[in-house]
Amino acid sequence: MFSLFKKDPIKELTNQRKKLLEEAMHIQRSGDLKLYAVKMEAIDRLEKELDELHQKNNPAK
Repeated sequence: MFSLFKKDPIKELTNQRKKLLEEAMHIQRSGDLKLYAVKMEAIDRLEKELDELHQKNNPAK
């Protein structure tokens, strides 16, 4: 009954990843490559979490 109010973790991580990608693009255009690398590392960690969640929700047959 209350699962209606629970947030989807995959959707949250996807939105967070999208936001970080946009920030990384602006940082890269400004020329701060060190900060860009930090953002890309964070994006990489989110993508790994997303992969794990997708595998957990859709196990291989």
